[in-house]
Amino acid sequence: MGNAQEKPPGSGGGAARPDQATAAAAGGSGTRSRGGGGGGKMNRAPERGVANGGSRPAGGQEDQGSPAVDTSYLDAPAGALPPHLARLKNEGNHLFKHGQFGDALEKYTQAIEGCAEAGVDSPEDLCILYSNRAACYLKDGNSADCIQDCFKALELQPFSLKPLLRRAMAYESLERYRKAYVDYKTVLQIDTGVQAAHDSVHRITKMLIEQDGPEWREKLPDIPAVPLSVQQQHREKPVSIEQAQARAARAAQEEARRKEARFNLLKQEGNSLVKKGQFQEALEKYSECLIIKPDECVLYTNRAICLLKLDRFDEAKQDCDSALQLEPANKKAFYRRALAFKGLQDYLSASSDLQEVLQIDPNVREAEEELEVVTGLLRQSLLDTNAHAPRV
Repeated sequence: MGNAQEKPPGSGGGAARPDQATAAAAGGSGTRSRGGGGGGKMNRAPERGVANGGSRPAGGQEDQGSPAVDTSYLDAPAGALPPHLARLKNEGNHLFKHGQFGDALEKYTQAIEGCAEAGVDSPEDLCILYSNRAACYLKDGNSADCIQDCFKALELQPFSLKPLLRRAMAYESLERYRKAYVDYKTVLQIDTGVQAAHDSVHRITKMLIEQDGPEWREKLPDIPAVPLSVQQQHREKPVSIEQAQARAARAAQEEARRKEARFNLLKQEGNSLVKKGQFQEALEKYSECLIIKPDECVLYTNRAICLLKLDRFDEAKQDCDSALQLEPANKKAFYRRALAFKGLQDYLSASSDLQEVLQIDPNVREAEEELEVVTGLLRQSLLDTNAHAPRV
C-alpha cells in the first residue's frame, strides 16, 4: 500500500512543489528505505580523493577547464534554521526542482533529524520540512508516507495550505474520496484561487454521487471551519516570485478561455443574423469579434457582406483590403471587393478583382457571371464618357 500509486490529476503541478525551490543544476539520484514518517537515509561510500561529492579526472589532476558550479543557493537563509540545516533544506529544494525526488527526500530527512538533535524549536520551519518531504513521497507514489508527513506538518501549523493540498492528493490517489473532498474544501476556505482544488472537488463530487448516491453529503466527515484569522494571515502572506508568475499564468489562461468563448458566441450570432437578413446587427457582432481577434481574416470578409448589403461600399472595400493583407490569395475578399468597386462605379478595378478570383479558382461561376455584368458596365461607362467628351 502506498507504492506505485496512480497519482490524481494535478498531483504533479505547482501545489506539490516544495517551498521556495531554487534554481541550479545537480546530478545523481538515490534510493531510500521506506519508513513511517522518519524517512530513510541513503548510505553512500564517498569516492576516494573526492571532496564534497565532486569527481576527478584520471591521474588525480584537477580539470582546469570545467566551469565552476554555482552553489550560492545553499547559503540562502531559511527561516529560523541554523546554517547547516538551512543548507540541507536548500539542497533538498534544489534537487526536488530538478526531479531528483529520492535525493531531495534524504536532505529533508536529514534536516528534520538535525532539528531534533539541535533542539530547534521552530514549528513553521519544521512544518515546511515535513510538507516538502511529503511532496517527495507524493511524487514517488508513496501516498501513505505522504499522508503521515502531512499530519505532522499540520500538527505543527494547523490549516497550513500546502500540507492540506498534498494530503488531499494522496487521499485521492488511494481512492479515499471523502477525506480528499474534505481536505480540498478546507483548502478553498483558505484560498479560493487554488484551481487544482476547484477541479478536484468537481471531479470527486461526481465520484461520490456515483459511489454513495443522492445522500453522499451525509456520509462525508465534518469539514472544519477555517478561522478568519488564518484566512487573513494567508491573504497577507508575501507572495513569492514563482507564485506570482503561476498566478499570472493562470489568470492569462482564464482570460484567454473567456475571450475565446466570447469570440465564438459573437461569431455564431453574427452568422445567424446574416442568414436572417439582419445585416446591421450582424455587422455589430463581427465588429465586436474584431476587437478580440483583429487578425481574423474571415471576420473582415463576413463584415464586408454586411456592408455591401447596406450599400456602404467604401467601408466594404476597406474590409476586403484588410482581409487581403492577411491572406493575399483570399478569393472571397477579391470577389467582395469587386462588388464594392462595382457599387463605387469603379468598373475597371471590379473587373481586375474578378479576374483575380477566376485565376485563383476558375470554377467560381458567380465571378464569371459578375465579370460579364461588370464588363458591360465598363463598356457603357466608356461610351458615356466618350459621348460627353468635348469635340476638338
